Amino acid sequence: MKIGIISFAHMHAWSYAHAILRNPDAELVGIADDDAERGRRMAEEFGTSWYASEIELIEASDAVVICSENAKHAGYAIAAAKHGKHILCEKPIATTVEDGKAMIDAADRAGVQLMIAFPCRFSSVAQRMKARIASGELGRIVAFSGTNRGTMPWGWFADKELAGGGAVMDHTVHVLDVMRWYMPGAEVNEVYAEIDQSFYEDANIDDCGLLTFTFDNGVVASLDPSWSRSKSFPVWGDLTLDLIGTEGSAKVDLYKQNLTLHSDDTMKTTTPFWGDDPDQGLIDHFVECVISNKPVSVTGLDGLRAMEVAIAAYASAKLKQPVRLNTTTD
Repeated sequence: MKIGIISFAHMHAWSYAHAILRNPDAELVGIADDDAERGRRMAEEFGTSWYASEIELIEASDAVVICSENAKHAGYAIAAAKHGKHILCEKPIATTVEDGKAMIDAADRAGVQLMIAFPCRFSSVAQRMKARIASGELGRIVAFSGTNRGTMPWGWFADKELAGGGAVMDHTVHVLDVMRWYMPGAEVNEVYAEIDQSFYEDANIDDCGLLTFTFDNGVVASLDPSWSRSKSFPVWGDLTLDLIGTEGSAKVDLYKQNLTLHSDDTMKTTTPFWGDDPDQGLIDHFVECVISNKPVSVTGLDGLRAMEVAIAAYASAKLKQPVRLNTTTD
C-alpha cells in the first residue's frame, strides 16, 4: 500500500512517517509540502521522494496522510477523494463545520475511507478501560473529568486563521473523542465554557479554558484543554480521564508509563515515555482497513462531532452562557 504524506506542518507527521516505515504492508511513497525546503528535507530524512505538487503525490499514492495546518485539511482531503484515494487526516477534522461535512461528503461520494487521527483510541491503557466499562464493572457511567494539558506549540498553532482556534480547538477533540468512544451512541447536547489567554500574552490566541458539557444520555463531564505546561516541564503534556460510575470509579492516565530521568547533559529532569505506541496502532489500523476493505473505526463523523464541541465552546465563552448542540443532524 503506497502512502503519501501531505505536509509536515504538524509535529505528528514525524511519528506517522516512522510508523509507515515500520509497517510491512506500507510504503512511504513520497512527501509533498507547501514549504518546499521543509518537504525536501523530510523526504531526504525518510528516504523517500519529494513531490512539488500535492496532486502529483496524490496520484502516485493509494492513500494520503494529511498533516497540514488545520485550515488546509479540507482542500487536501477533498482533492484526494476526487482522485479516489483513501485519507487519514490529522485532528481536528477541519476548522469549520461546513468544511468537515464537505470532507465527509467527498469521501462518501468517492467511496474512499476517511479516518481522523485520534491515536488515543489505540493506547492499550485506553482500550483496557473501554473493555472494563463494556463489561459493566463500573456500572452505568455518570460523569467524566478530563485533562489534555500541554505546552504551547507556537508557530501556526498560534494563528487563528490556520488553526481555527488555540488550546481549546487543539486539545478538546482528543478527550471528547475518548468519552464518545466509551459511550457508543451518546452525543454532547450542551456545552458551557470559559476560555481565556493567561499564560502567553504575546500569543494573541486562547491558551486556557475549562469546559463543562452534558451528553444526551445524562452524563456530565468537564475538561481542561489548556496549554498550561511550561517549556521546562518534564513532559510535553498529559491526557487523563476520571470516570465515575454507579458501581465504582476509575482513572485513565495515558502517559503514566514513564521514567524519571535526571540528566547532567541537559541539566533538566524529564519523564521519557516507555509505554506502547498509539501512533503505530493508528497507522497499522488504517493500513489494515484499506487493504482488507474494512471500515475504519474512527470516522469523519467522529472527527466532526468532536470539532463541533470545540466550536460550541468558543460560542459559549463569547455569549457567556451554555450553547445547545443539534446532535440529530447528519
